Amino acid sequence: MQTRSAPPQSSTSTRPAGACAAASARFRGALTCRAAVFRIAEGRHRREAQALLGEDFSGVACSDRWWAYDYLDPERRQLCWAHLVRDFTAHSEGLGAQKEFGAAGLRVTGRLFAAWDECRWDADRARLSERIGPLQEELRALLEEAARKSTKTRYHRPFAKNLLKRWPALWTFASVPGVEPTNNYAERGLRGAVIYRKLSLGSQSEEGERTIERLLSASVTCRLQGRSLFAYLSDVLAAKIRGDPIPLLT
Repeated sequence: MQTRSAPPQSSTSTRPAGACAAASARFRGALTCRAAVFRIAEGRHRREAQALLGEDFSGVACSDRWWAYDYLDPERRQLCWAHLVRDFTAHSEGLGAQKEFGAAGLRVTGRLFAAWDECRWDADRARLSERIGPLQEELRALLEEAARKSTKTRYHRPFAKNLLKRWPALWTFASVPGVEPTNNYAERGLRGAVIYRKLSLGSQSEEGERTIERLLSASVTCRLQGRSLFAYLSDVLAAKIRGDPIPLLT
């Protein structure tokens, strides 16, 4: 999960973990431009998402469409458009109406990313919203047509209804500074930690899982802040020996 501040954004991502005490363990991460928090949980349930984000989370969560994040208000979410490209691509490989639906969706996503590339560097949200407006109308009409009960739409109707239900979460990036249309940042941040767990085969105890998730959180946070992990851990050990408060990675 990737988390940004001012305003806070959280981009969520979950990868299968390596062998560990719980065979169904999942690796979750919340990342901002200055901090990372990793958690090894038993599954991908709502309680794990809430434990990672915190009960008082008031930012914007950028994630895929996994149901565990549905407890968040759609206006406090940003659905990852990179995941939606894959969904539309899968439908475009179908037949008949499903193929037409997928192809139309891909055309919309292509123009959306073009608009984002033009506006992302100057952070002109007003201009971005102006570019996005016609795409919203086009996609809305496409989804509403696909959501109608018909034998022609039986394969892509659930997907269309799902997006309509979460409609505000498709467009948060167009109006909220600091929010991006994908959670690619979180995926990149998770990559090193996931590779480490696969190579190490995970842990065989709950205590080991907690140790690994905390060390990985400190490691990636130090990298994001341009700090020395060795120096930080030295400060932590020295503070522990002296009985002083543990230094925070803020």
